[in-house]
Amino acid sequence: MILTSLFSHLLEKLLRALAYQCGSEVSVNELSSLLGVSRTLVESYLKLLEQAFIIFPLNSYSSNKRNELKKSVKYYFWDNGIRNSIINDFSPIAQRNDVGALWENYLVSERLKKNAYTGADGLPYFWRNTDQMEVDYIEVCGDKIQAFEFKWNVQKKSRITKAFTNKYPQAVLTTITSENYDDFLG
Repeated sequence: MILTSLFSHLLEKLLRALAYQCGSEVSVNELSSLLGVSRTLVESYLKLLEQAFIIFPLNSYSSNKRNELKKSVKYYFWDNGIRNSIINDFSPIAQRNDVGALWENYLVSERLKKNAYTGADGLPYFWRNTDQMEVDYIEVCGDKIQAFEFKWNVQKKSRITKAFTNKYPQAVLTTITSENYDDFLG
């Protein structure tokens, strides 16, 4: 009984930490410290949550450039409703301060579902360099790279960093907003 309660408490704390870090890089060492358990235990819990189709990892992309992050990972939820439940926030979207994270989680998870359903070949990643320049989502298929920036607010200016376009001039760049997301997910 005590072991079950401890497992349940740790799992809940881990899920809450992941929910608040949605769309951001996640450090297993940081999670380990936060939970007060070993890195190995955190990794096994993450694997369990992946196998239960609650979360999924998105790894960073690098073509062996010295200033690109190579081993970073972000975790997303397969369902935003689960994330909202974990943090107990069901406020209307206009009243939320995490709308960017919700939007990014929605687009990444739905794109992966669509790609699995259609059998698309592109491998999913995010990109970031050591100067903290980032691209929200990329798909790599052979030597073709599609890069996507996600903006909930259509009025907000979107720009894909020159650090990315200089390294990958062949990449096709697209901004996804509430006005064109159907094409991205369709």
